[in-house]
Amino acid sequence: MSNFYKDNPDIEKTLDAVDLTEVAGLCEEGFRFAKEYDFAPVSAEDAIDNYKRALEVCGDIIGNRIAPTAEETDKVGNILNEDGSVTYAPGIKLAVELMGRSRLSGCTIPYYLGGLNMPCTILTACNDIVSRADASLMNIFGLQGIAETINAFASEELKKQYVPKLCDGTWTGAMVLTEPDAGSDLQSVKTTAHQDENGVWRVNGVKRFITNGCGDVLLVLARTEPEFSDGRGLSCLLVEKCPQVKVRRLEHKLGINGSPTCELVFTDAPAKLVGQRKRGLITYVMALMNGARVGISAQGTGIGEAAYRAARDYAAARKQFGVTIDTFPALRELMSDMSVDLQASRILAYYSSKCVDLENGLTKKFEALKGSPEAQAVRARMKKYAGFNKMLTPMAKYYASEMSMRTSNGAVAVLGGSGYMKDYPVERYLRDARITTIYEGTSQLQVVAAIAGVMAGLYREVVADALEGVQLTESLKAKYGGVLALMEKLDKAVEFVKGHPDGKMYHDLHARKLVDAAIGVIVAALFIRFAAKFPEKEAVLDFWCETRFPTLIGELVKAESGYTGPVVKFETLAPAVTLAD
Repeated sequence: MSNFYKDNPDIEKTLDAVDLTEVAGLCEEGFRFAKEYDFAPVSAEDAIDNYKRALEVCGDIIGNRIAPTAEETDKVGNILNEDGSVTYAPGIKLAVELMGRSRLSGCTIPYYLGGLNMPCTILTACNDIVSRADASLMNIFGLQGIAETINAFASEELKKQYVPKLCDGTWTGAMVLTEPDAGSDLQSVKTTAHQDENGVWRVNGVKRFITNGCGDVLLVLARTEPEFSDGRGLSCLLVEKCPQVKVRRLEHKLGINGSPTCELVFTDAPAKLVGQRKRGLITYVMALMNGARVGISAQGTGIGEAAYRAARDYAAARKQFGVTIDTFPALRELMSDMSVDLQASRILAYYSSKCVDLENGLTKKFEALKGSPEAQAVRARMKKYAGFNKMLTPMAKYYASEMSMRTSNGAVAVLGGSGYMKDYPVERYLRDARITTIYEGTSQLQVVAAIAGVMAGLYREVVADALEGVQLTESLKAKYGGVLALMEKLDKAVEFVKGHPDGKMYHDLHARKLVDAAIGVIVAALFIRFAAKFPEKEAVLDFWCETRFPTLIGELVKAESGYTGPVVKFETLAPAVTLAD
């Protein structure tokens, strides 16, 4: 195999294009940690060099040690033992050990808790690399949000007790949210928590579809306030693996077979409150979910990378009619589309992650500067990126997950009959990709989350931010003119939808078309930024504008058509299924 970072220059170039200079300064809090830790960076250049070294370590472990185990992991999966414990596939067990030993399992955690204190953008790049080898591993490695949540909201005592062992791989974790009757609608959670006579919290209930539910540290969403039936009654509790928590079953899944998906039963399980009561869903789980969305954007990107590479290599070697099939125009178009789709996913995921880092870093800086003349300017930028993130994180998750489906499906097409067989890994990529459009919020829910920002015209501010400080050549100025023209069409479509007499129904019917167009202009702006730094990327920008813009314009025409048939004529268009006597 090979180093999965060093053999993929697009990762480093994308990081260079989004530029982490400011992020590094915020993450290192003015590089003050260098006084306390001799390994902490002393400058942005030093920090970025550290980031790339960490990615090189990640690429080496994943490419040379873990990728060779992925096929076996998919076949053997996990084993539920008679005592209710779960045995990982050997490759997953090895990966947890190696990633913990390298401290990459604490990528974003502060130094004093045993982490690497790196930004979310670097964790996104790690998750991209991990997912290329084995998407199911990312579901365990990517659960660093457990440690992040404890670090962000728990007491200092809980932080020091749990976070270091999550960083070094001693423990793994899980976010325990979903129930049989509460999937996307988490306000309906029925699992309860009460304090016993000794003041110890006790959790009771059933949770389903829990990724790595066999983990050692479980963050459980439970109802602590029975007088509230909605999200106000929910709190976040930390439950350690113990006899009062039983893995009742492992789900048998289409893909990501190395990731144990558990049904859990809690019977008076002892727990510790994380943060404050009644803020479990509103504050803590929302923070977890936003991090998870970014994680899935990286997972989808990594799957897309693996699928594209398999297709490209096969097409360069496979001969038909005396020539390799990568000479056929139809296949060249398909693989060009796959490649550009993948690059769009990566730059959107990394830029979105950078915006998360800026919001987090500026929030800390504002708290430190409160009362000073500089504070209000910092607060204004913090609020700007907070607004961006409400739109960008669901966009990134939505686009990357759908891209992984398109690209893995395209890889099967390139390999033909061979792609349908288990002799090649592309059928696994297709199976693994499907879940990315479902968990952590379906694609439909990501559209719902992103549409408010689109309707407010926030895409214009994001485009301006993406191009801030970029020096455009005449050729790039012409491309930017095309972006402006598409934005004008999007503005017009947004106003039409806002003013339609059918109101919310029409808005919901055409939301995806508007979100797709907003993603189209944002990605185009990011590709312009990329091409300004790396001129060879202008061909990618050209392809994006020439192939995507006409399709998006057609979708905007539909949004302005006034057509409501799928809703008002639903029973005729999609008649109910009846059974004959």
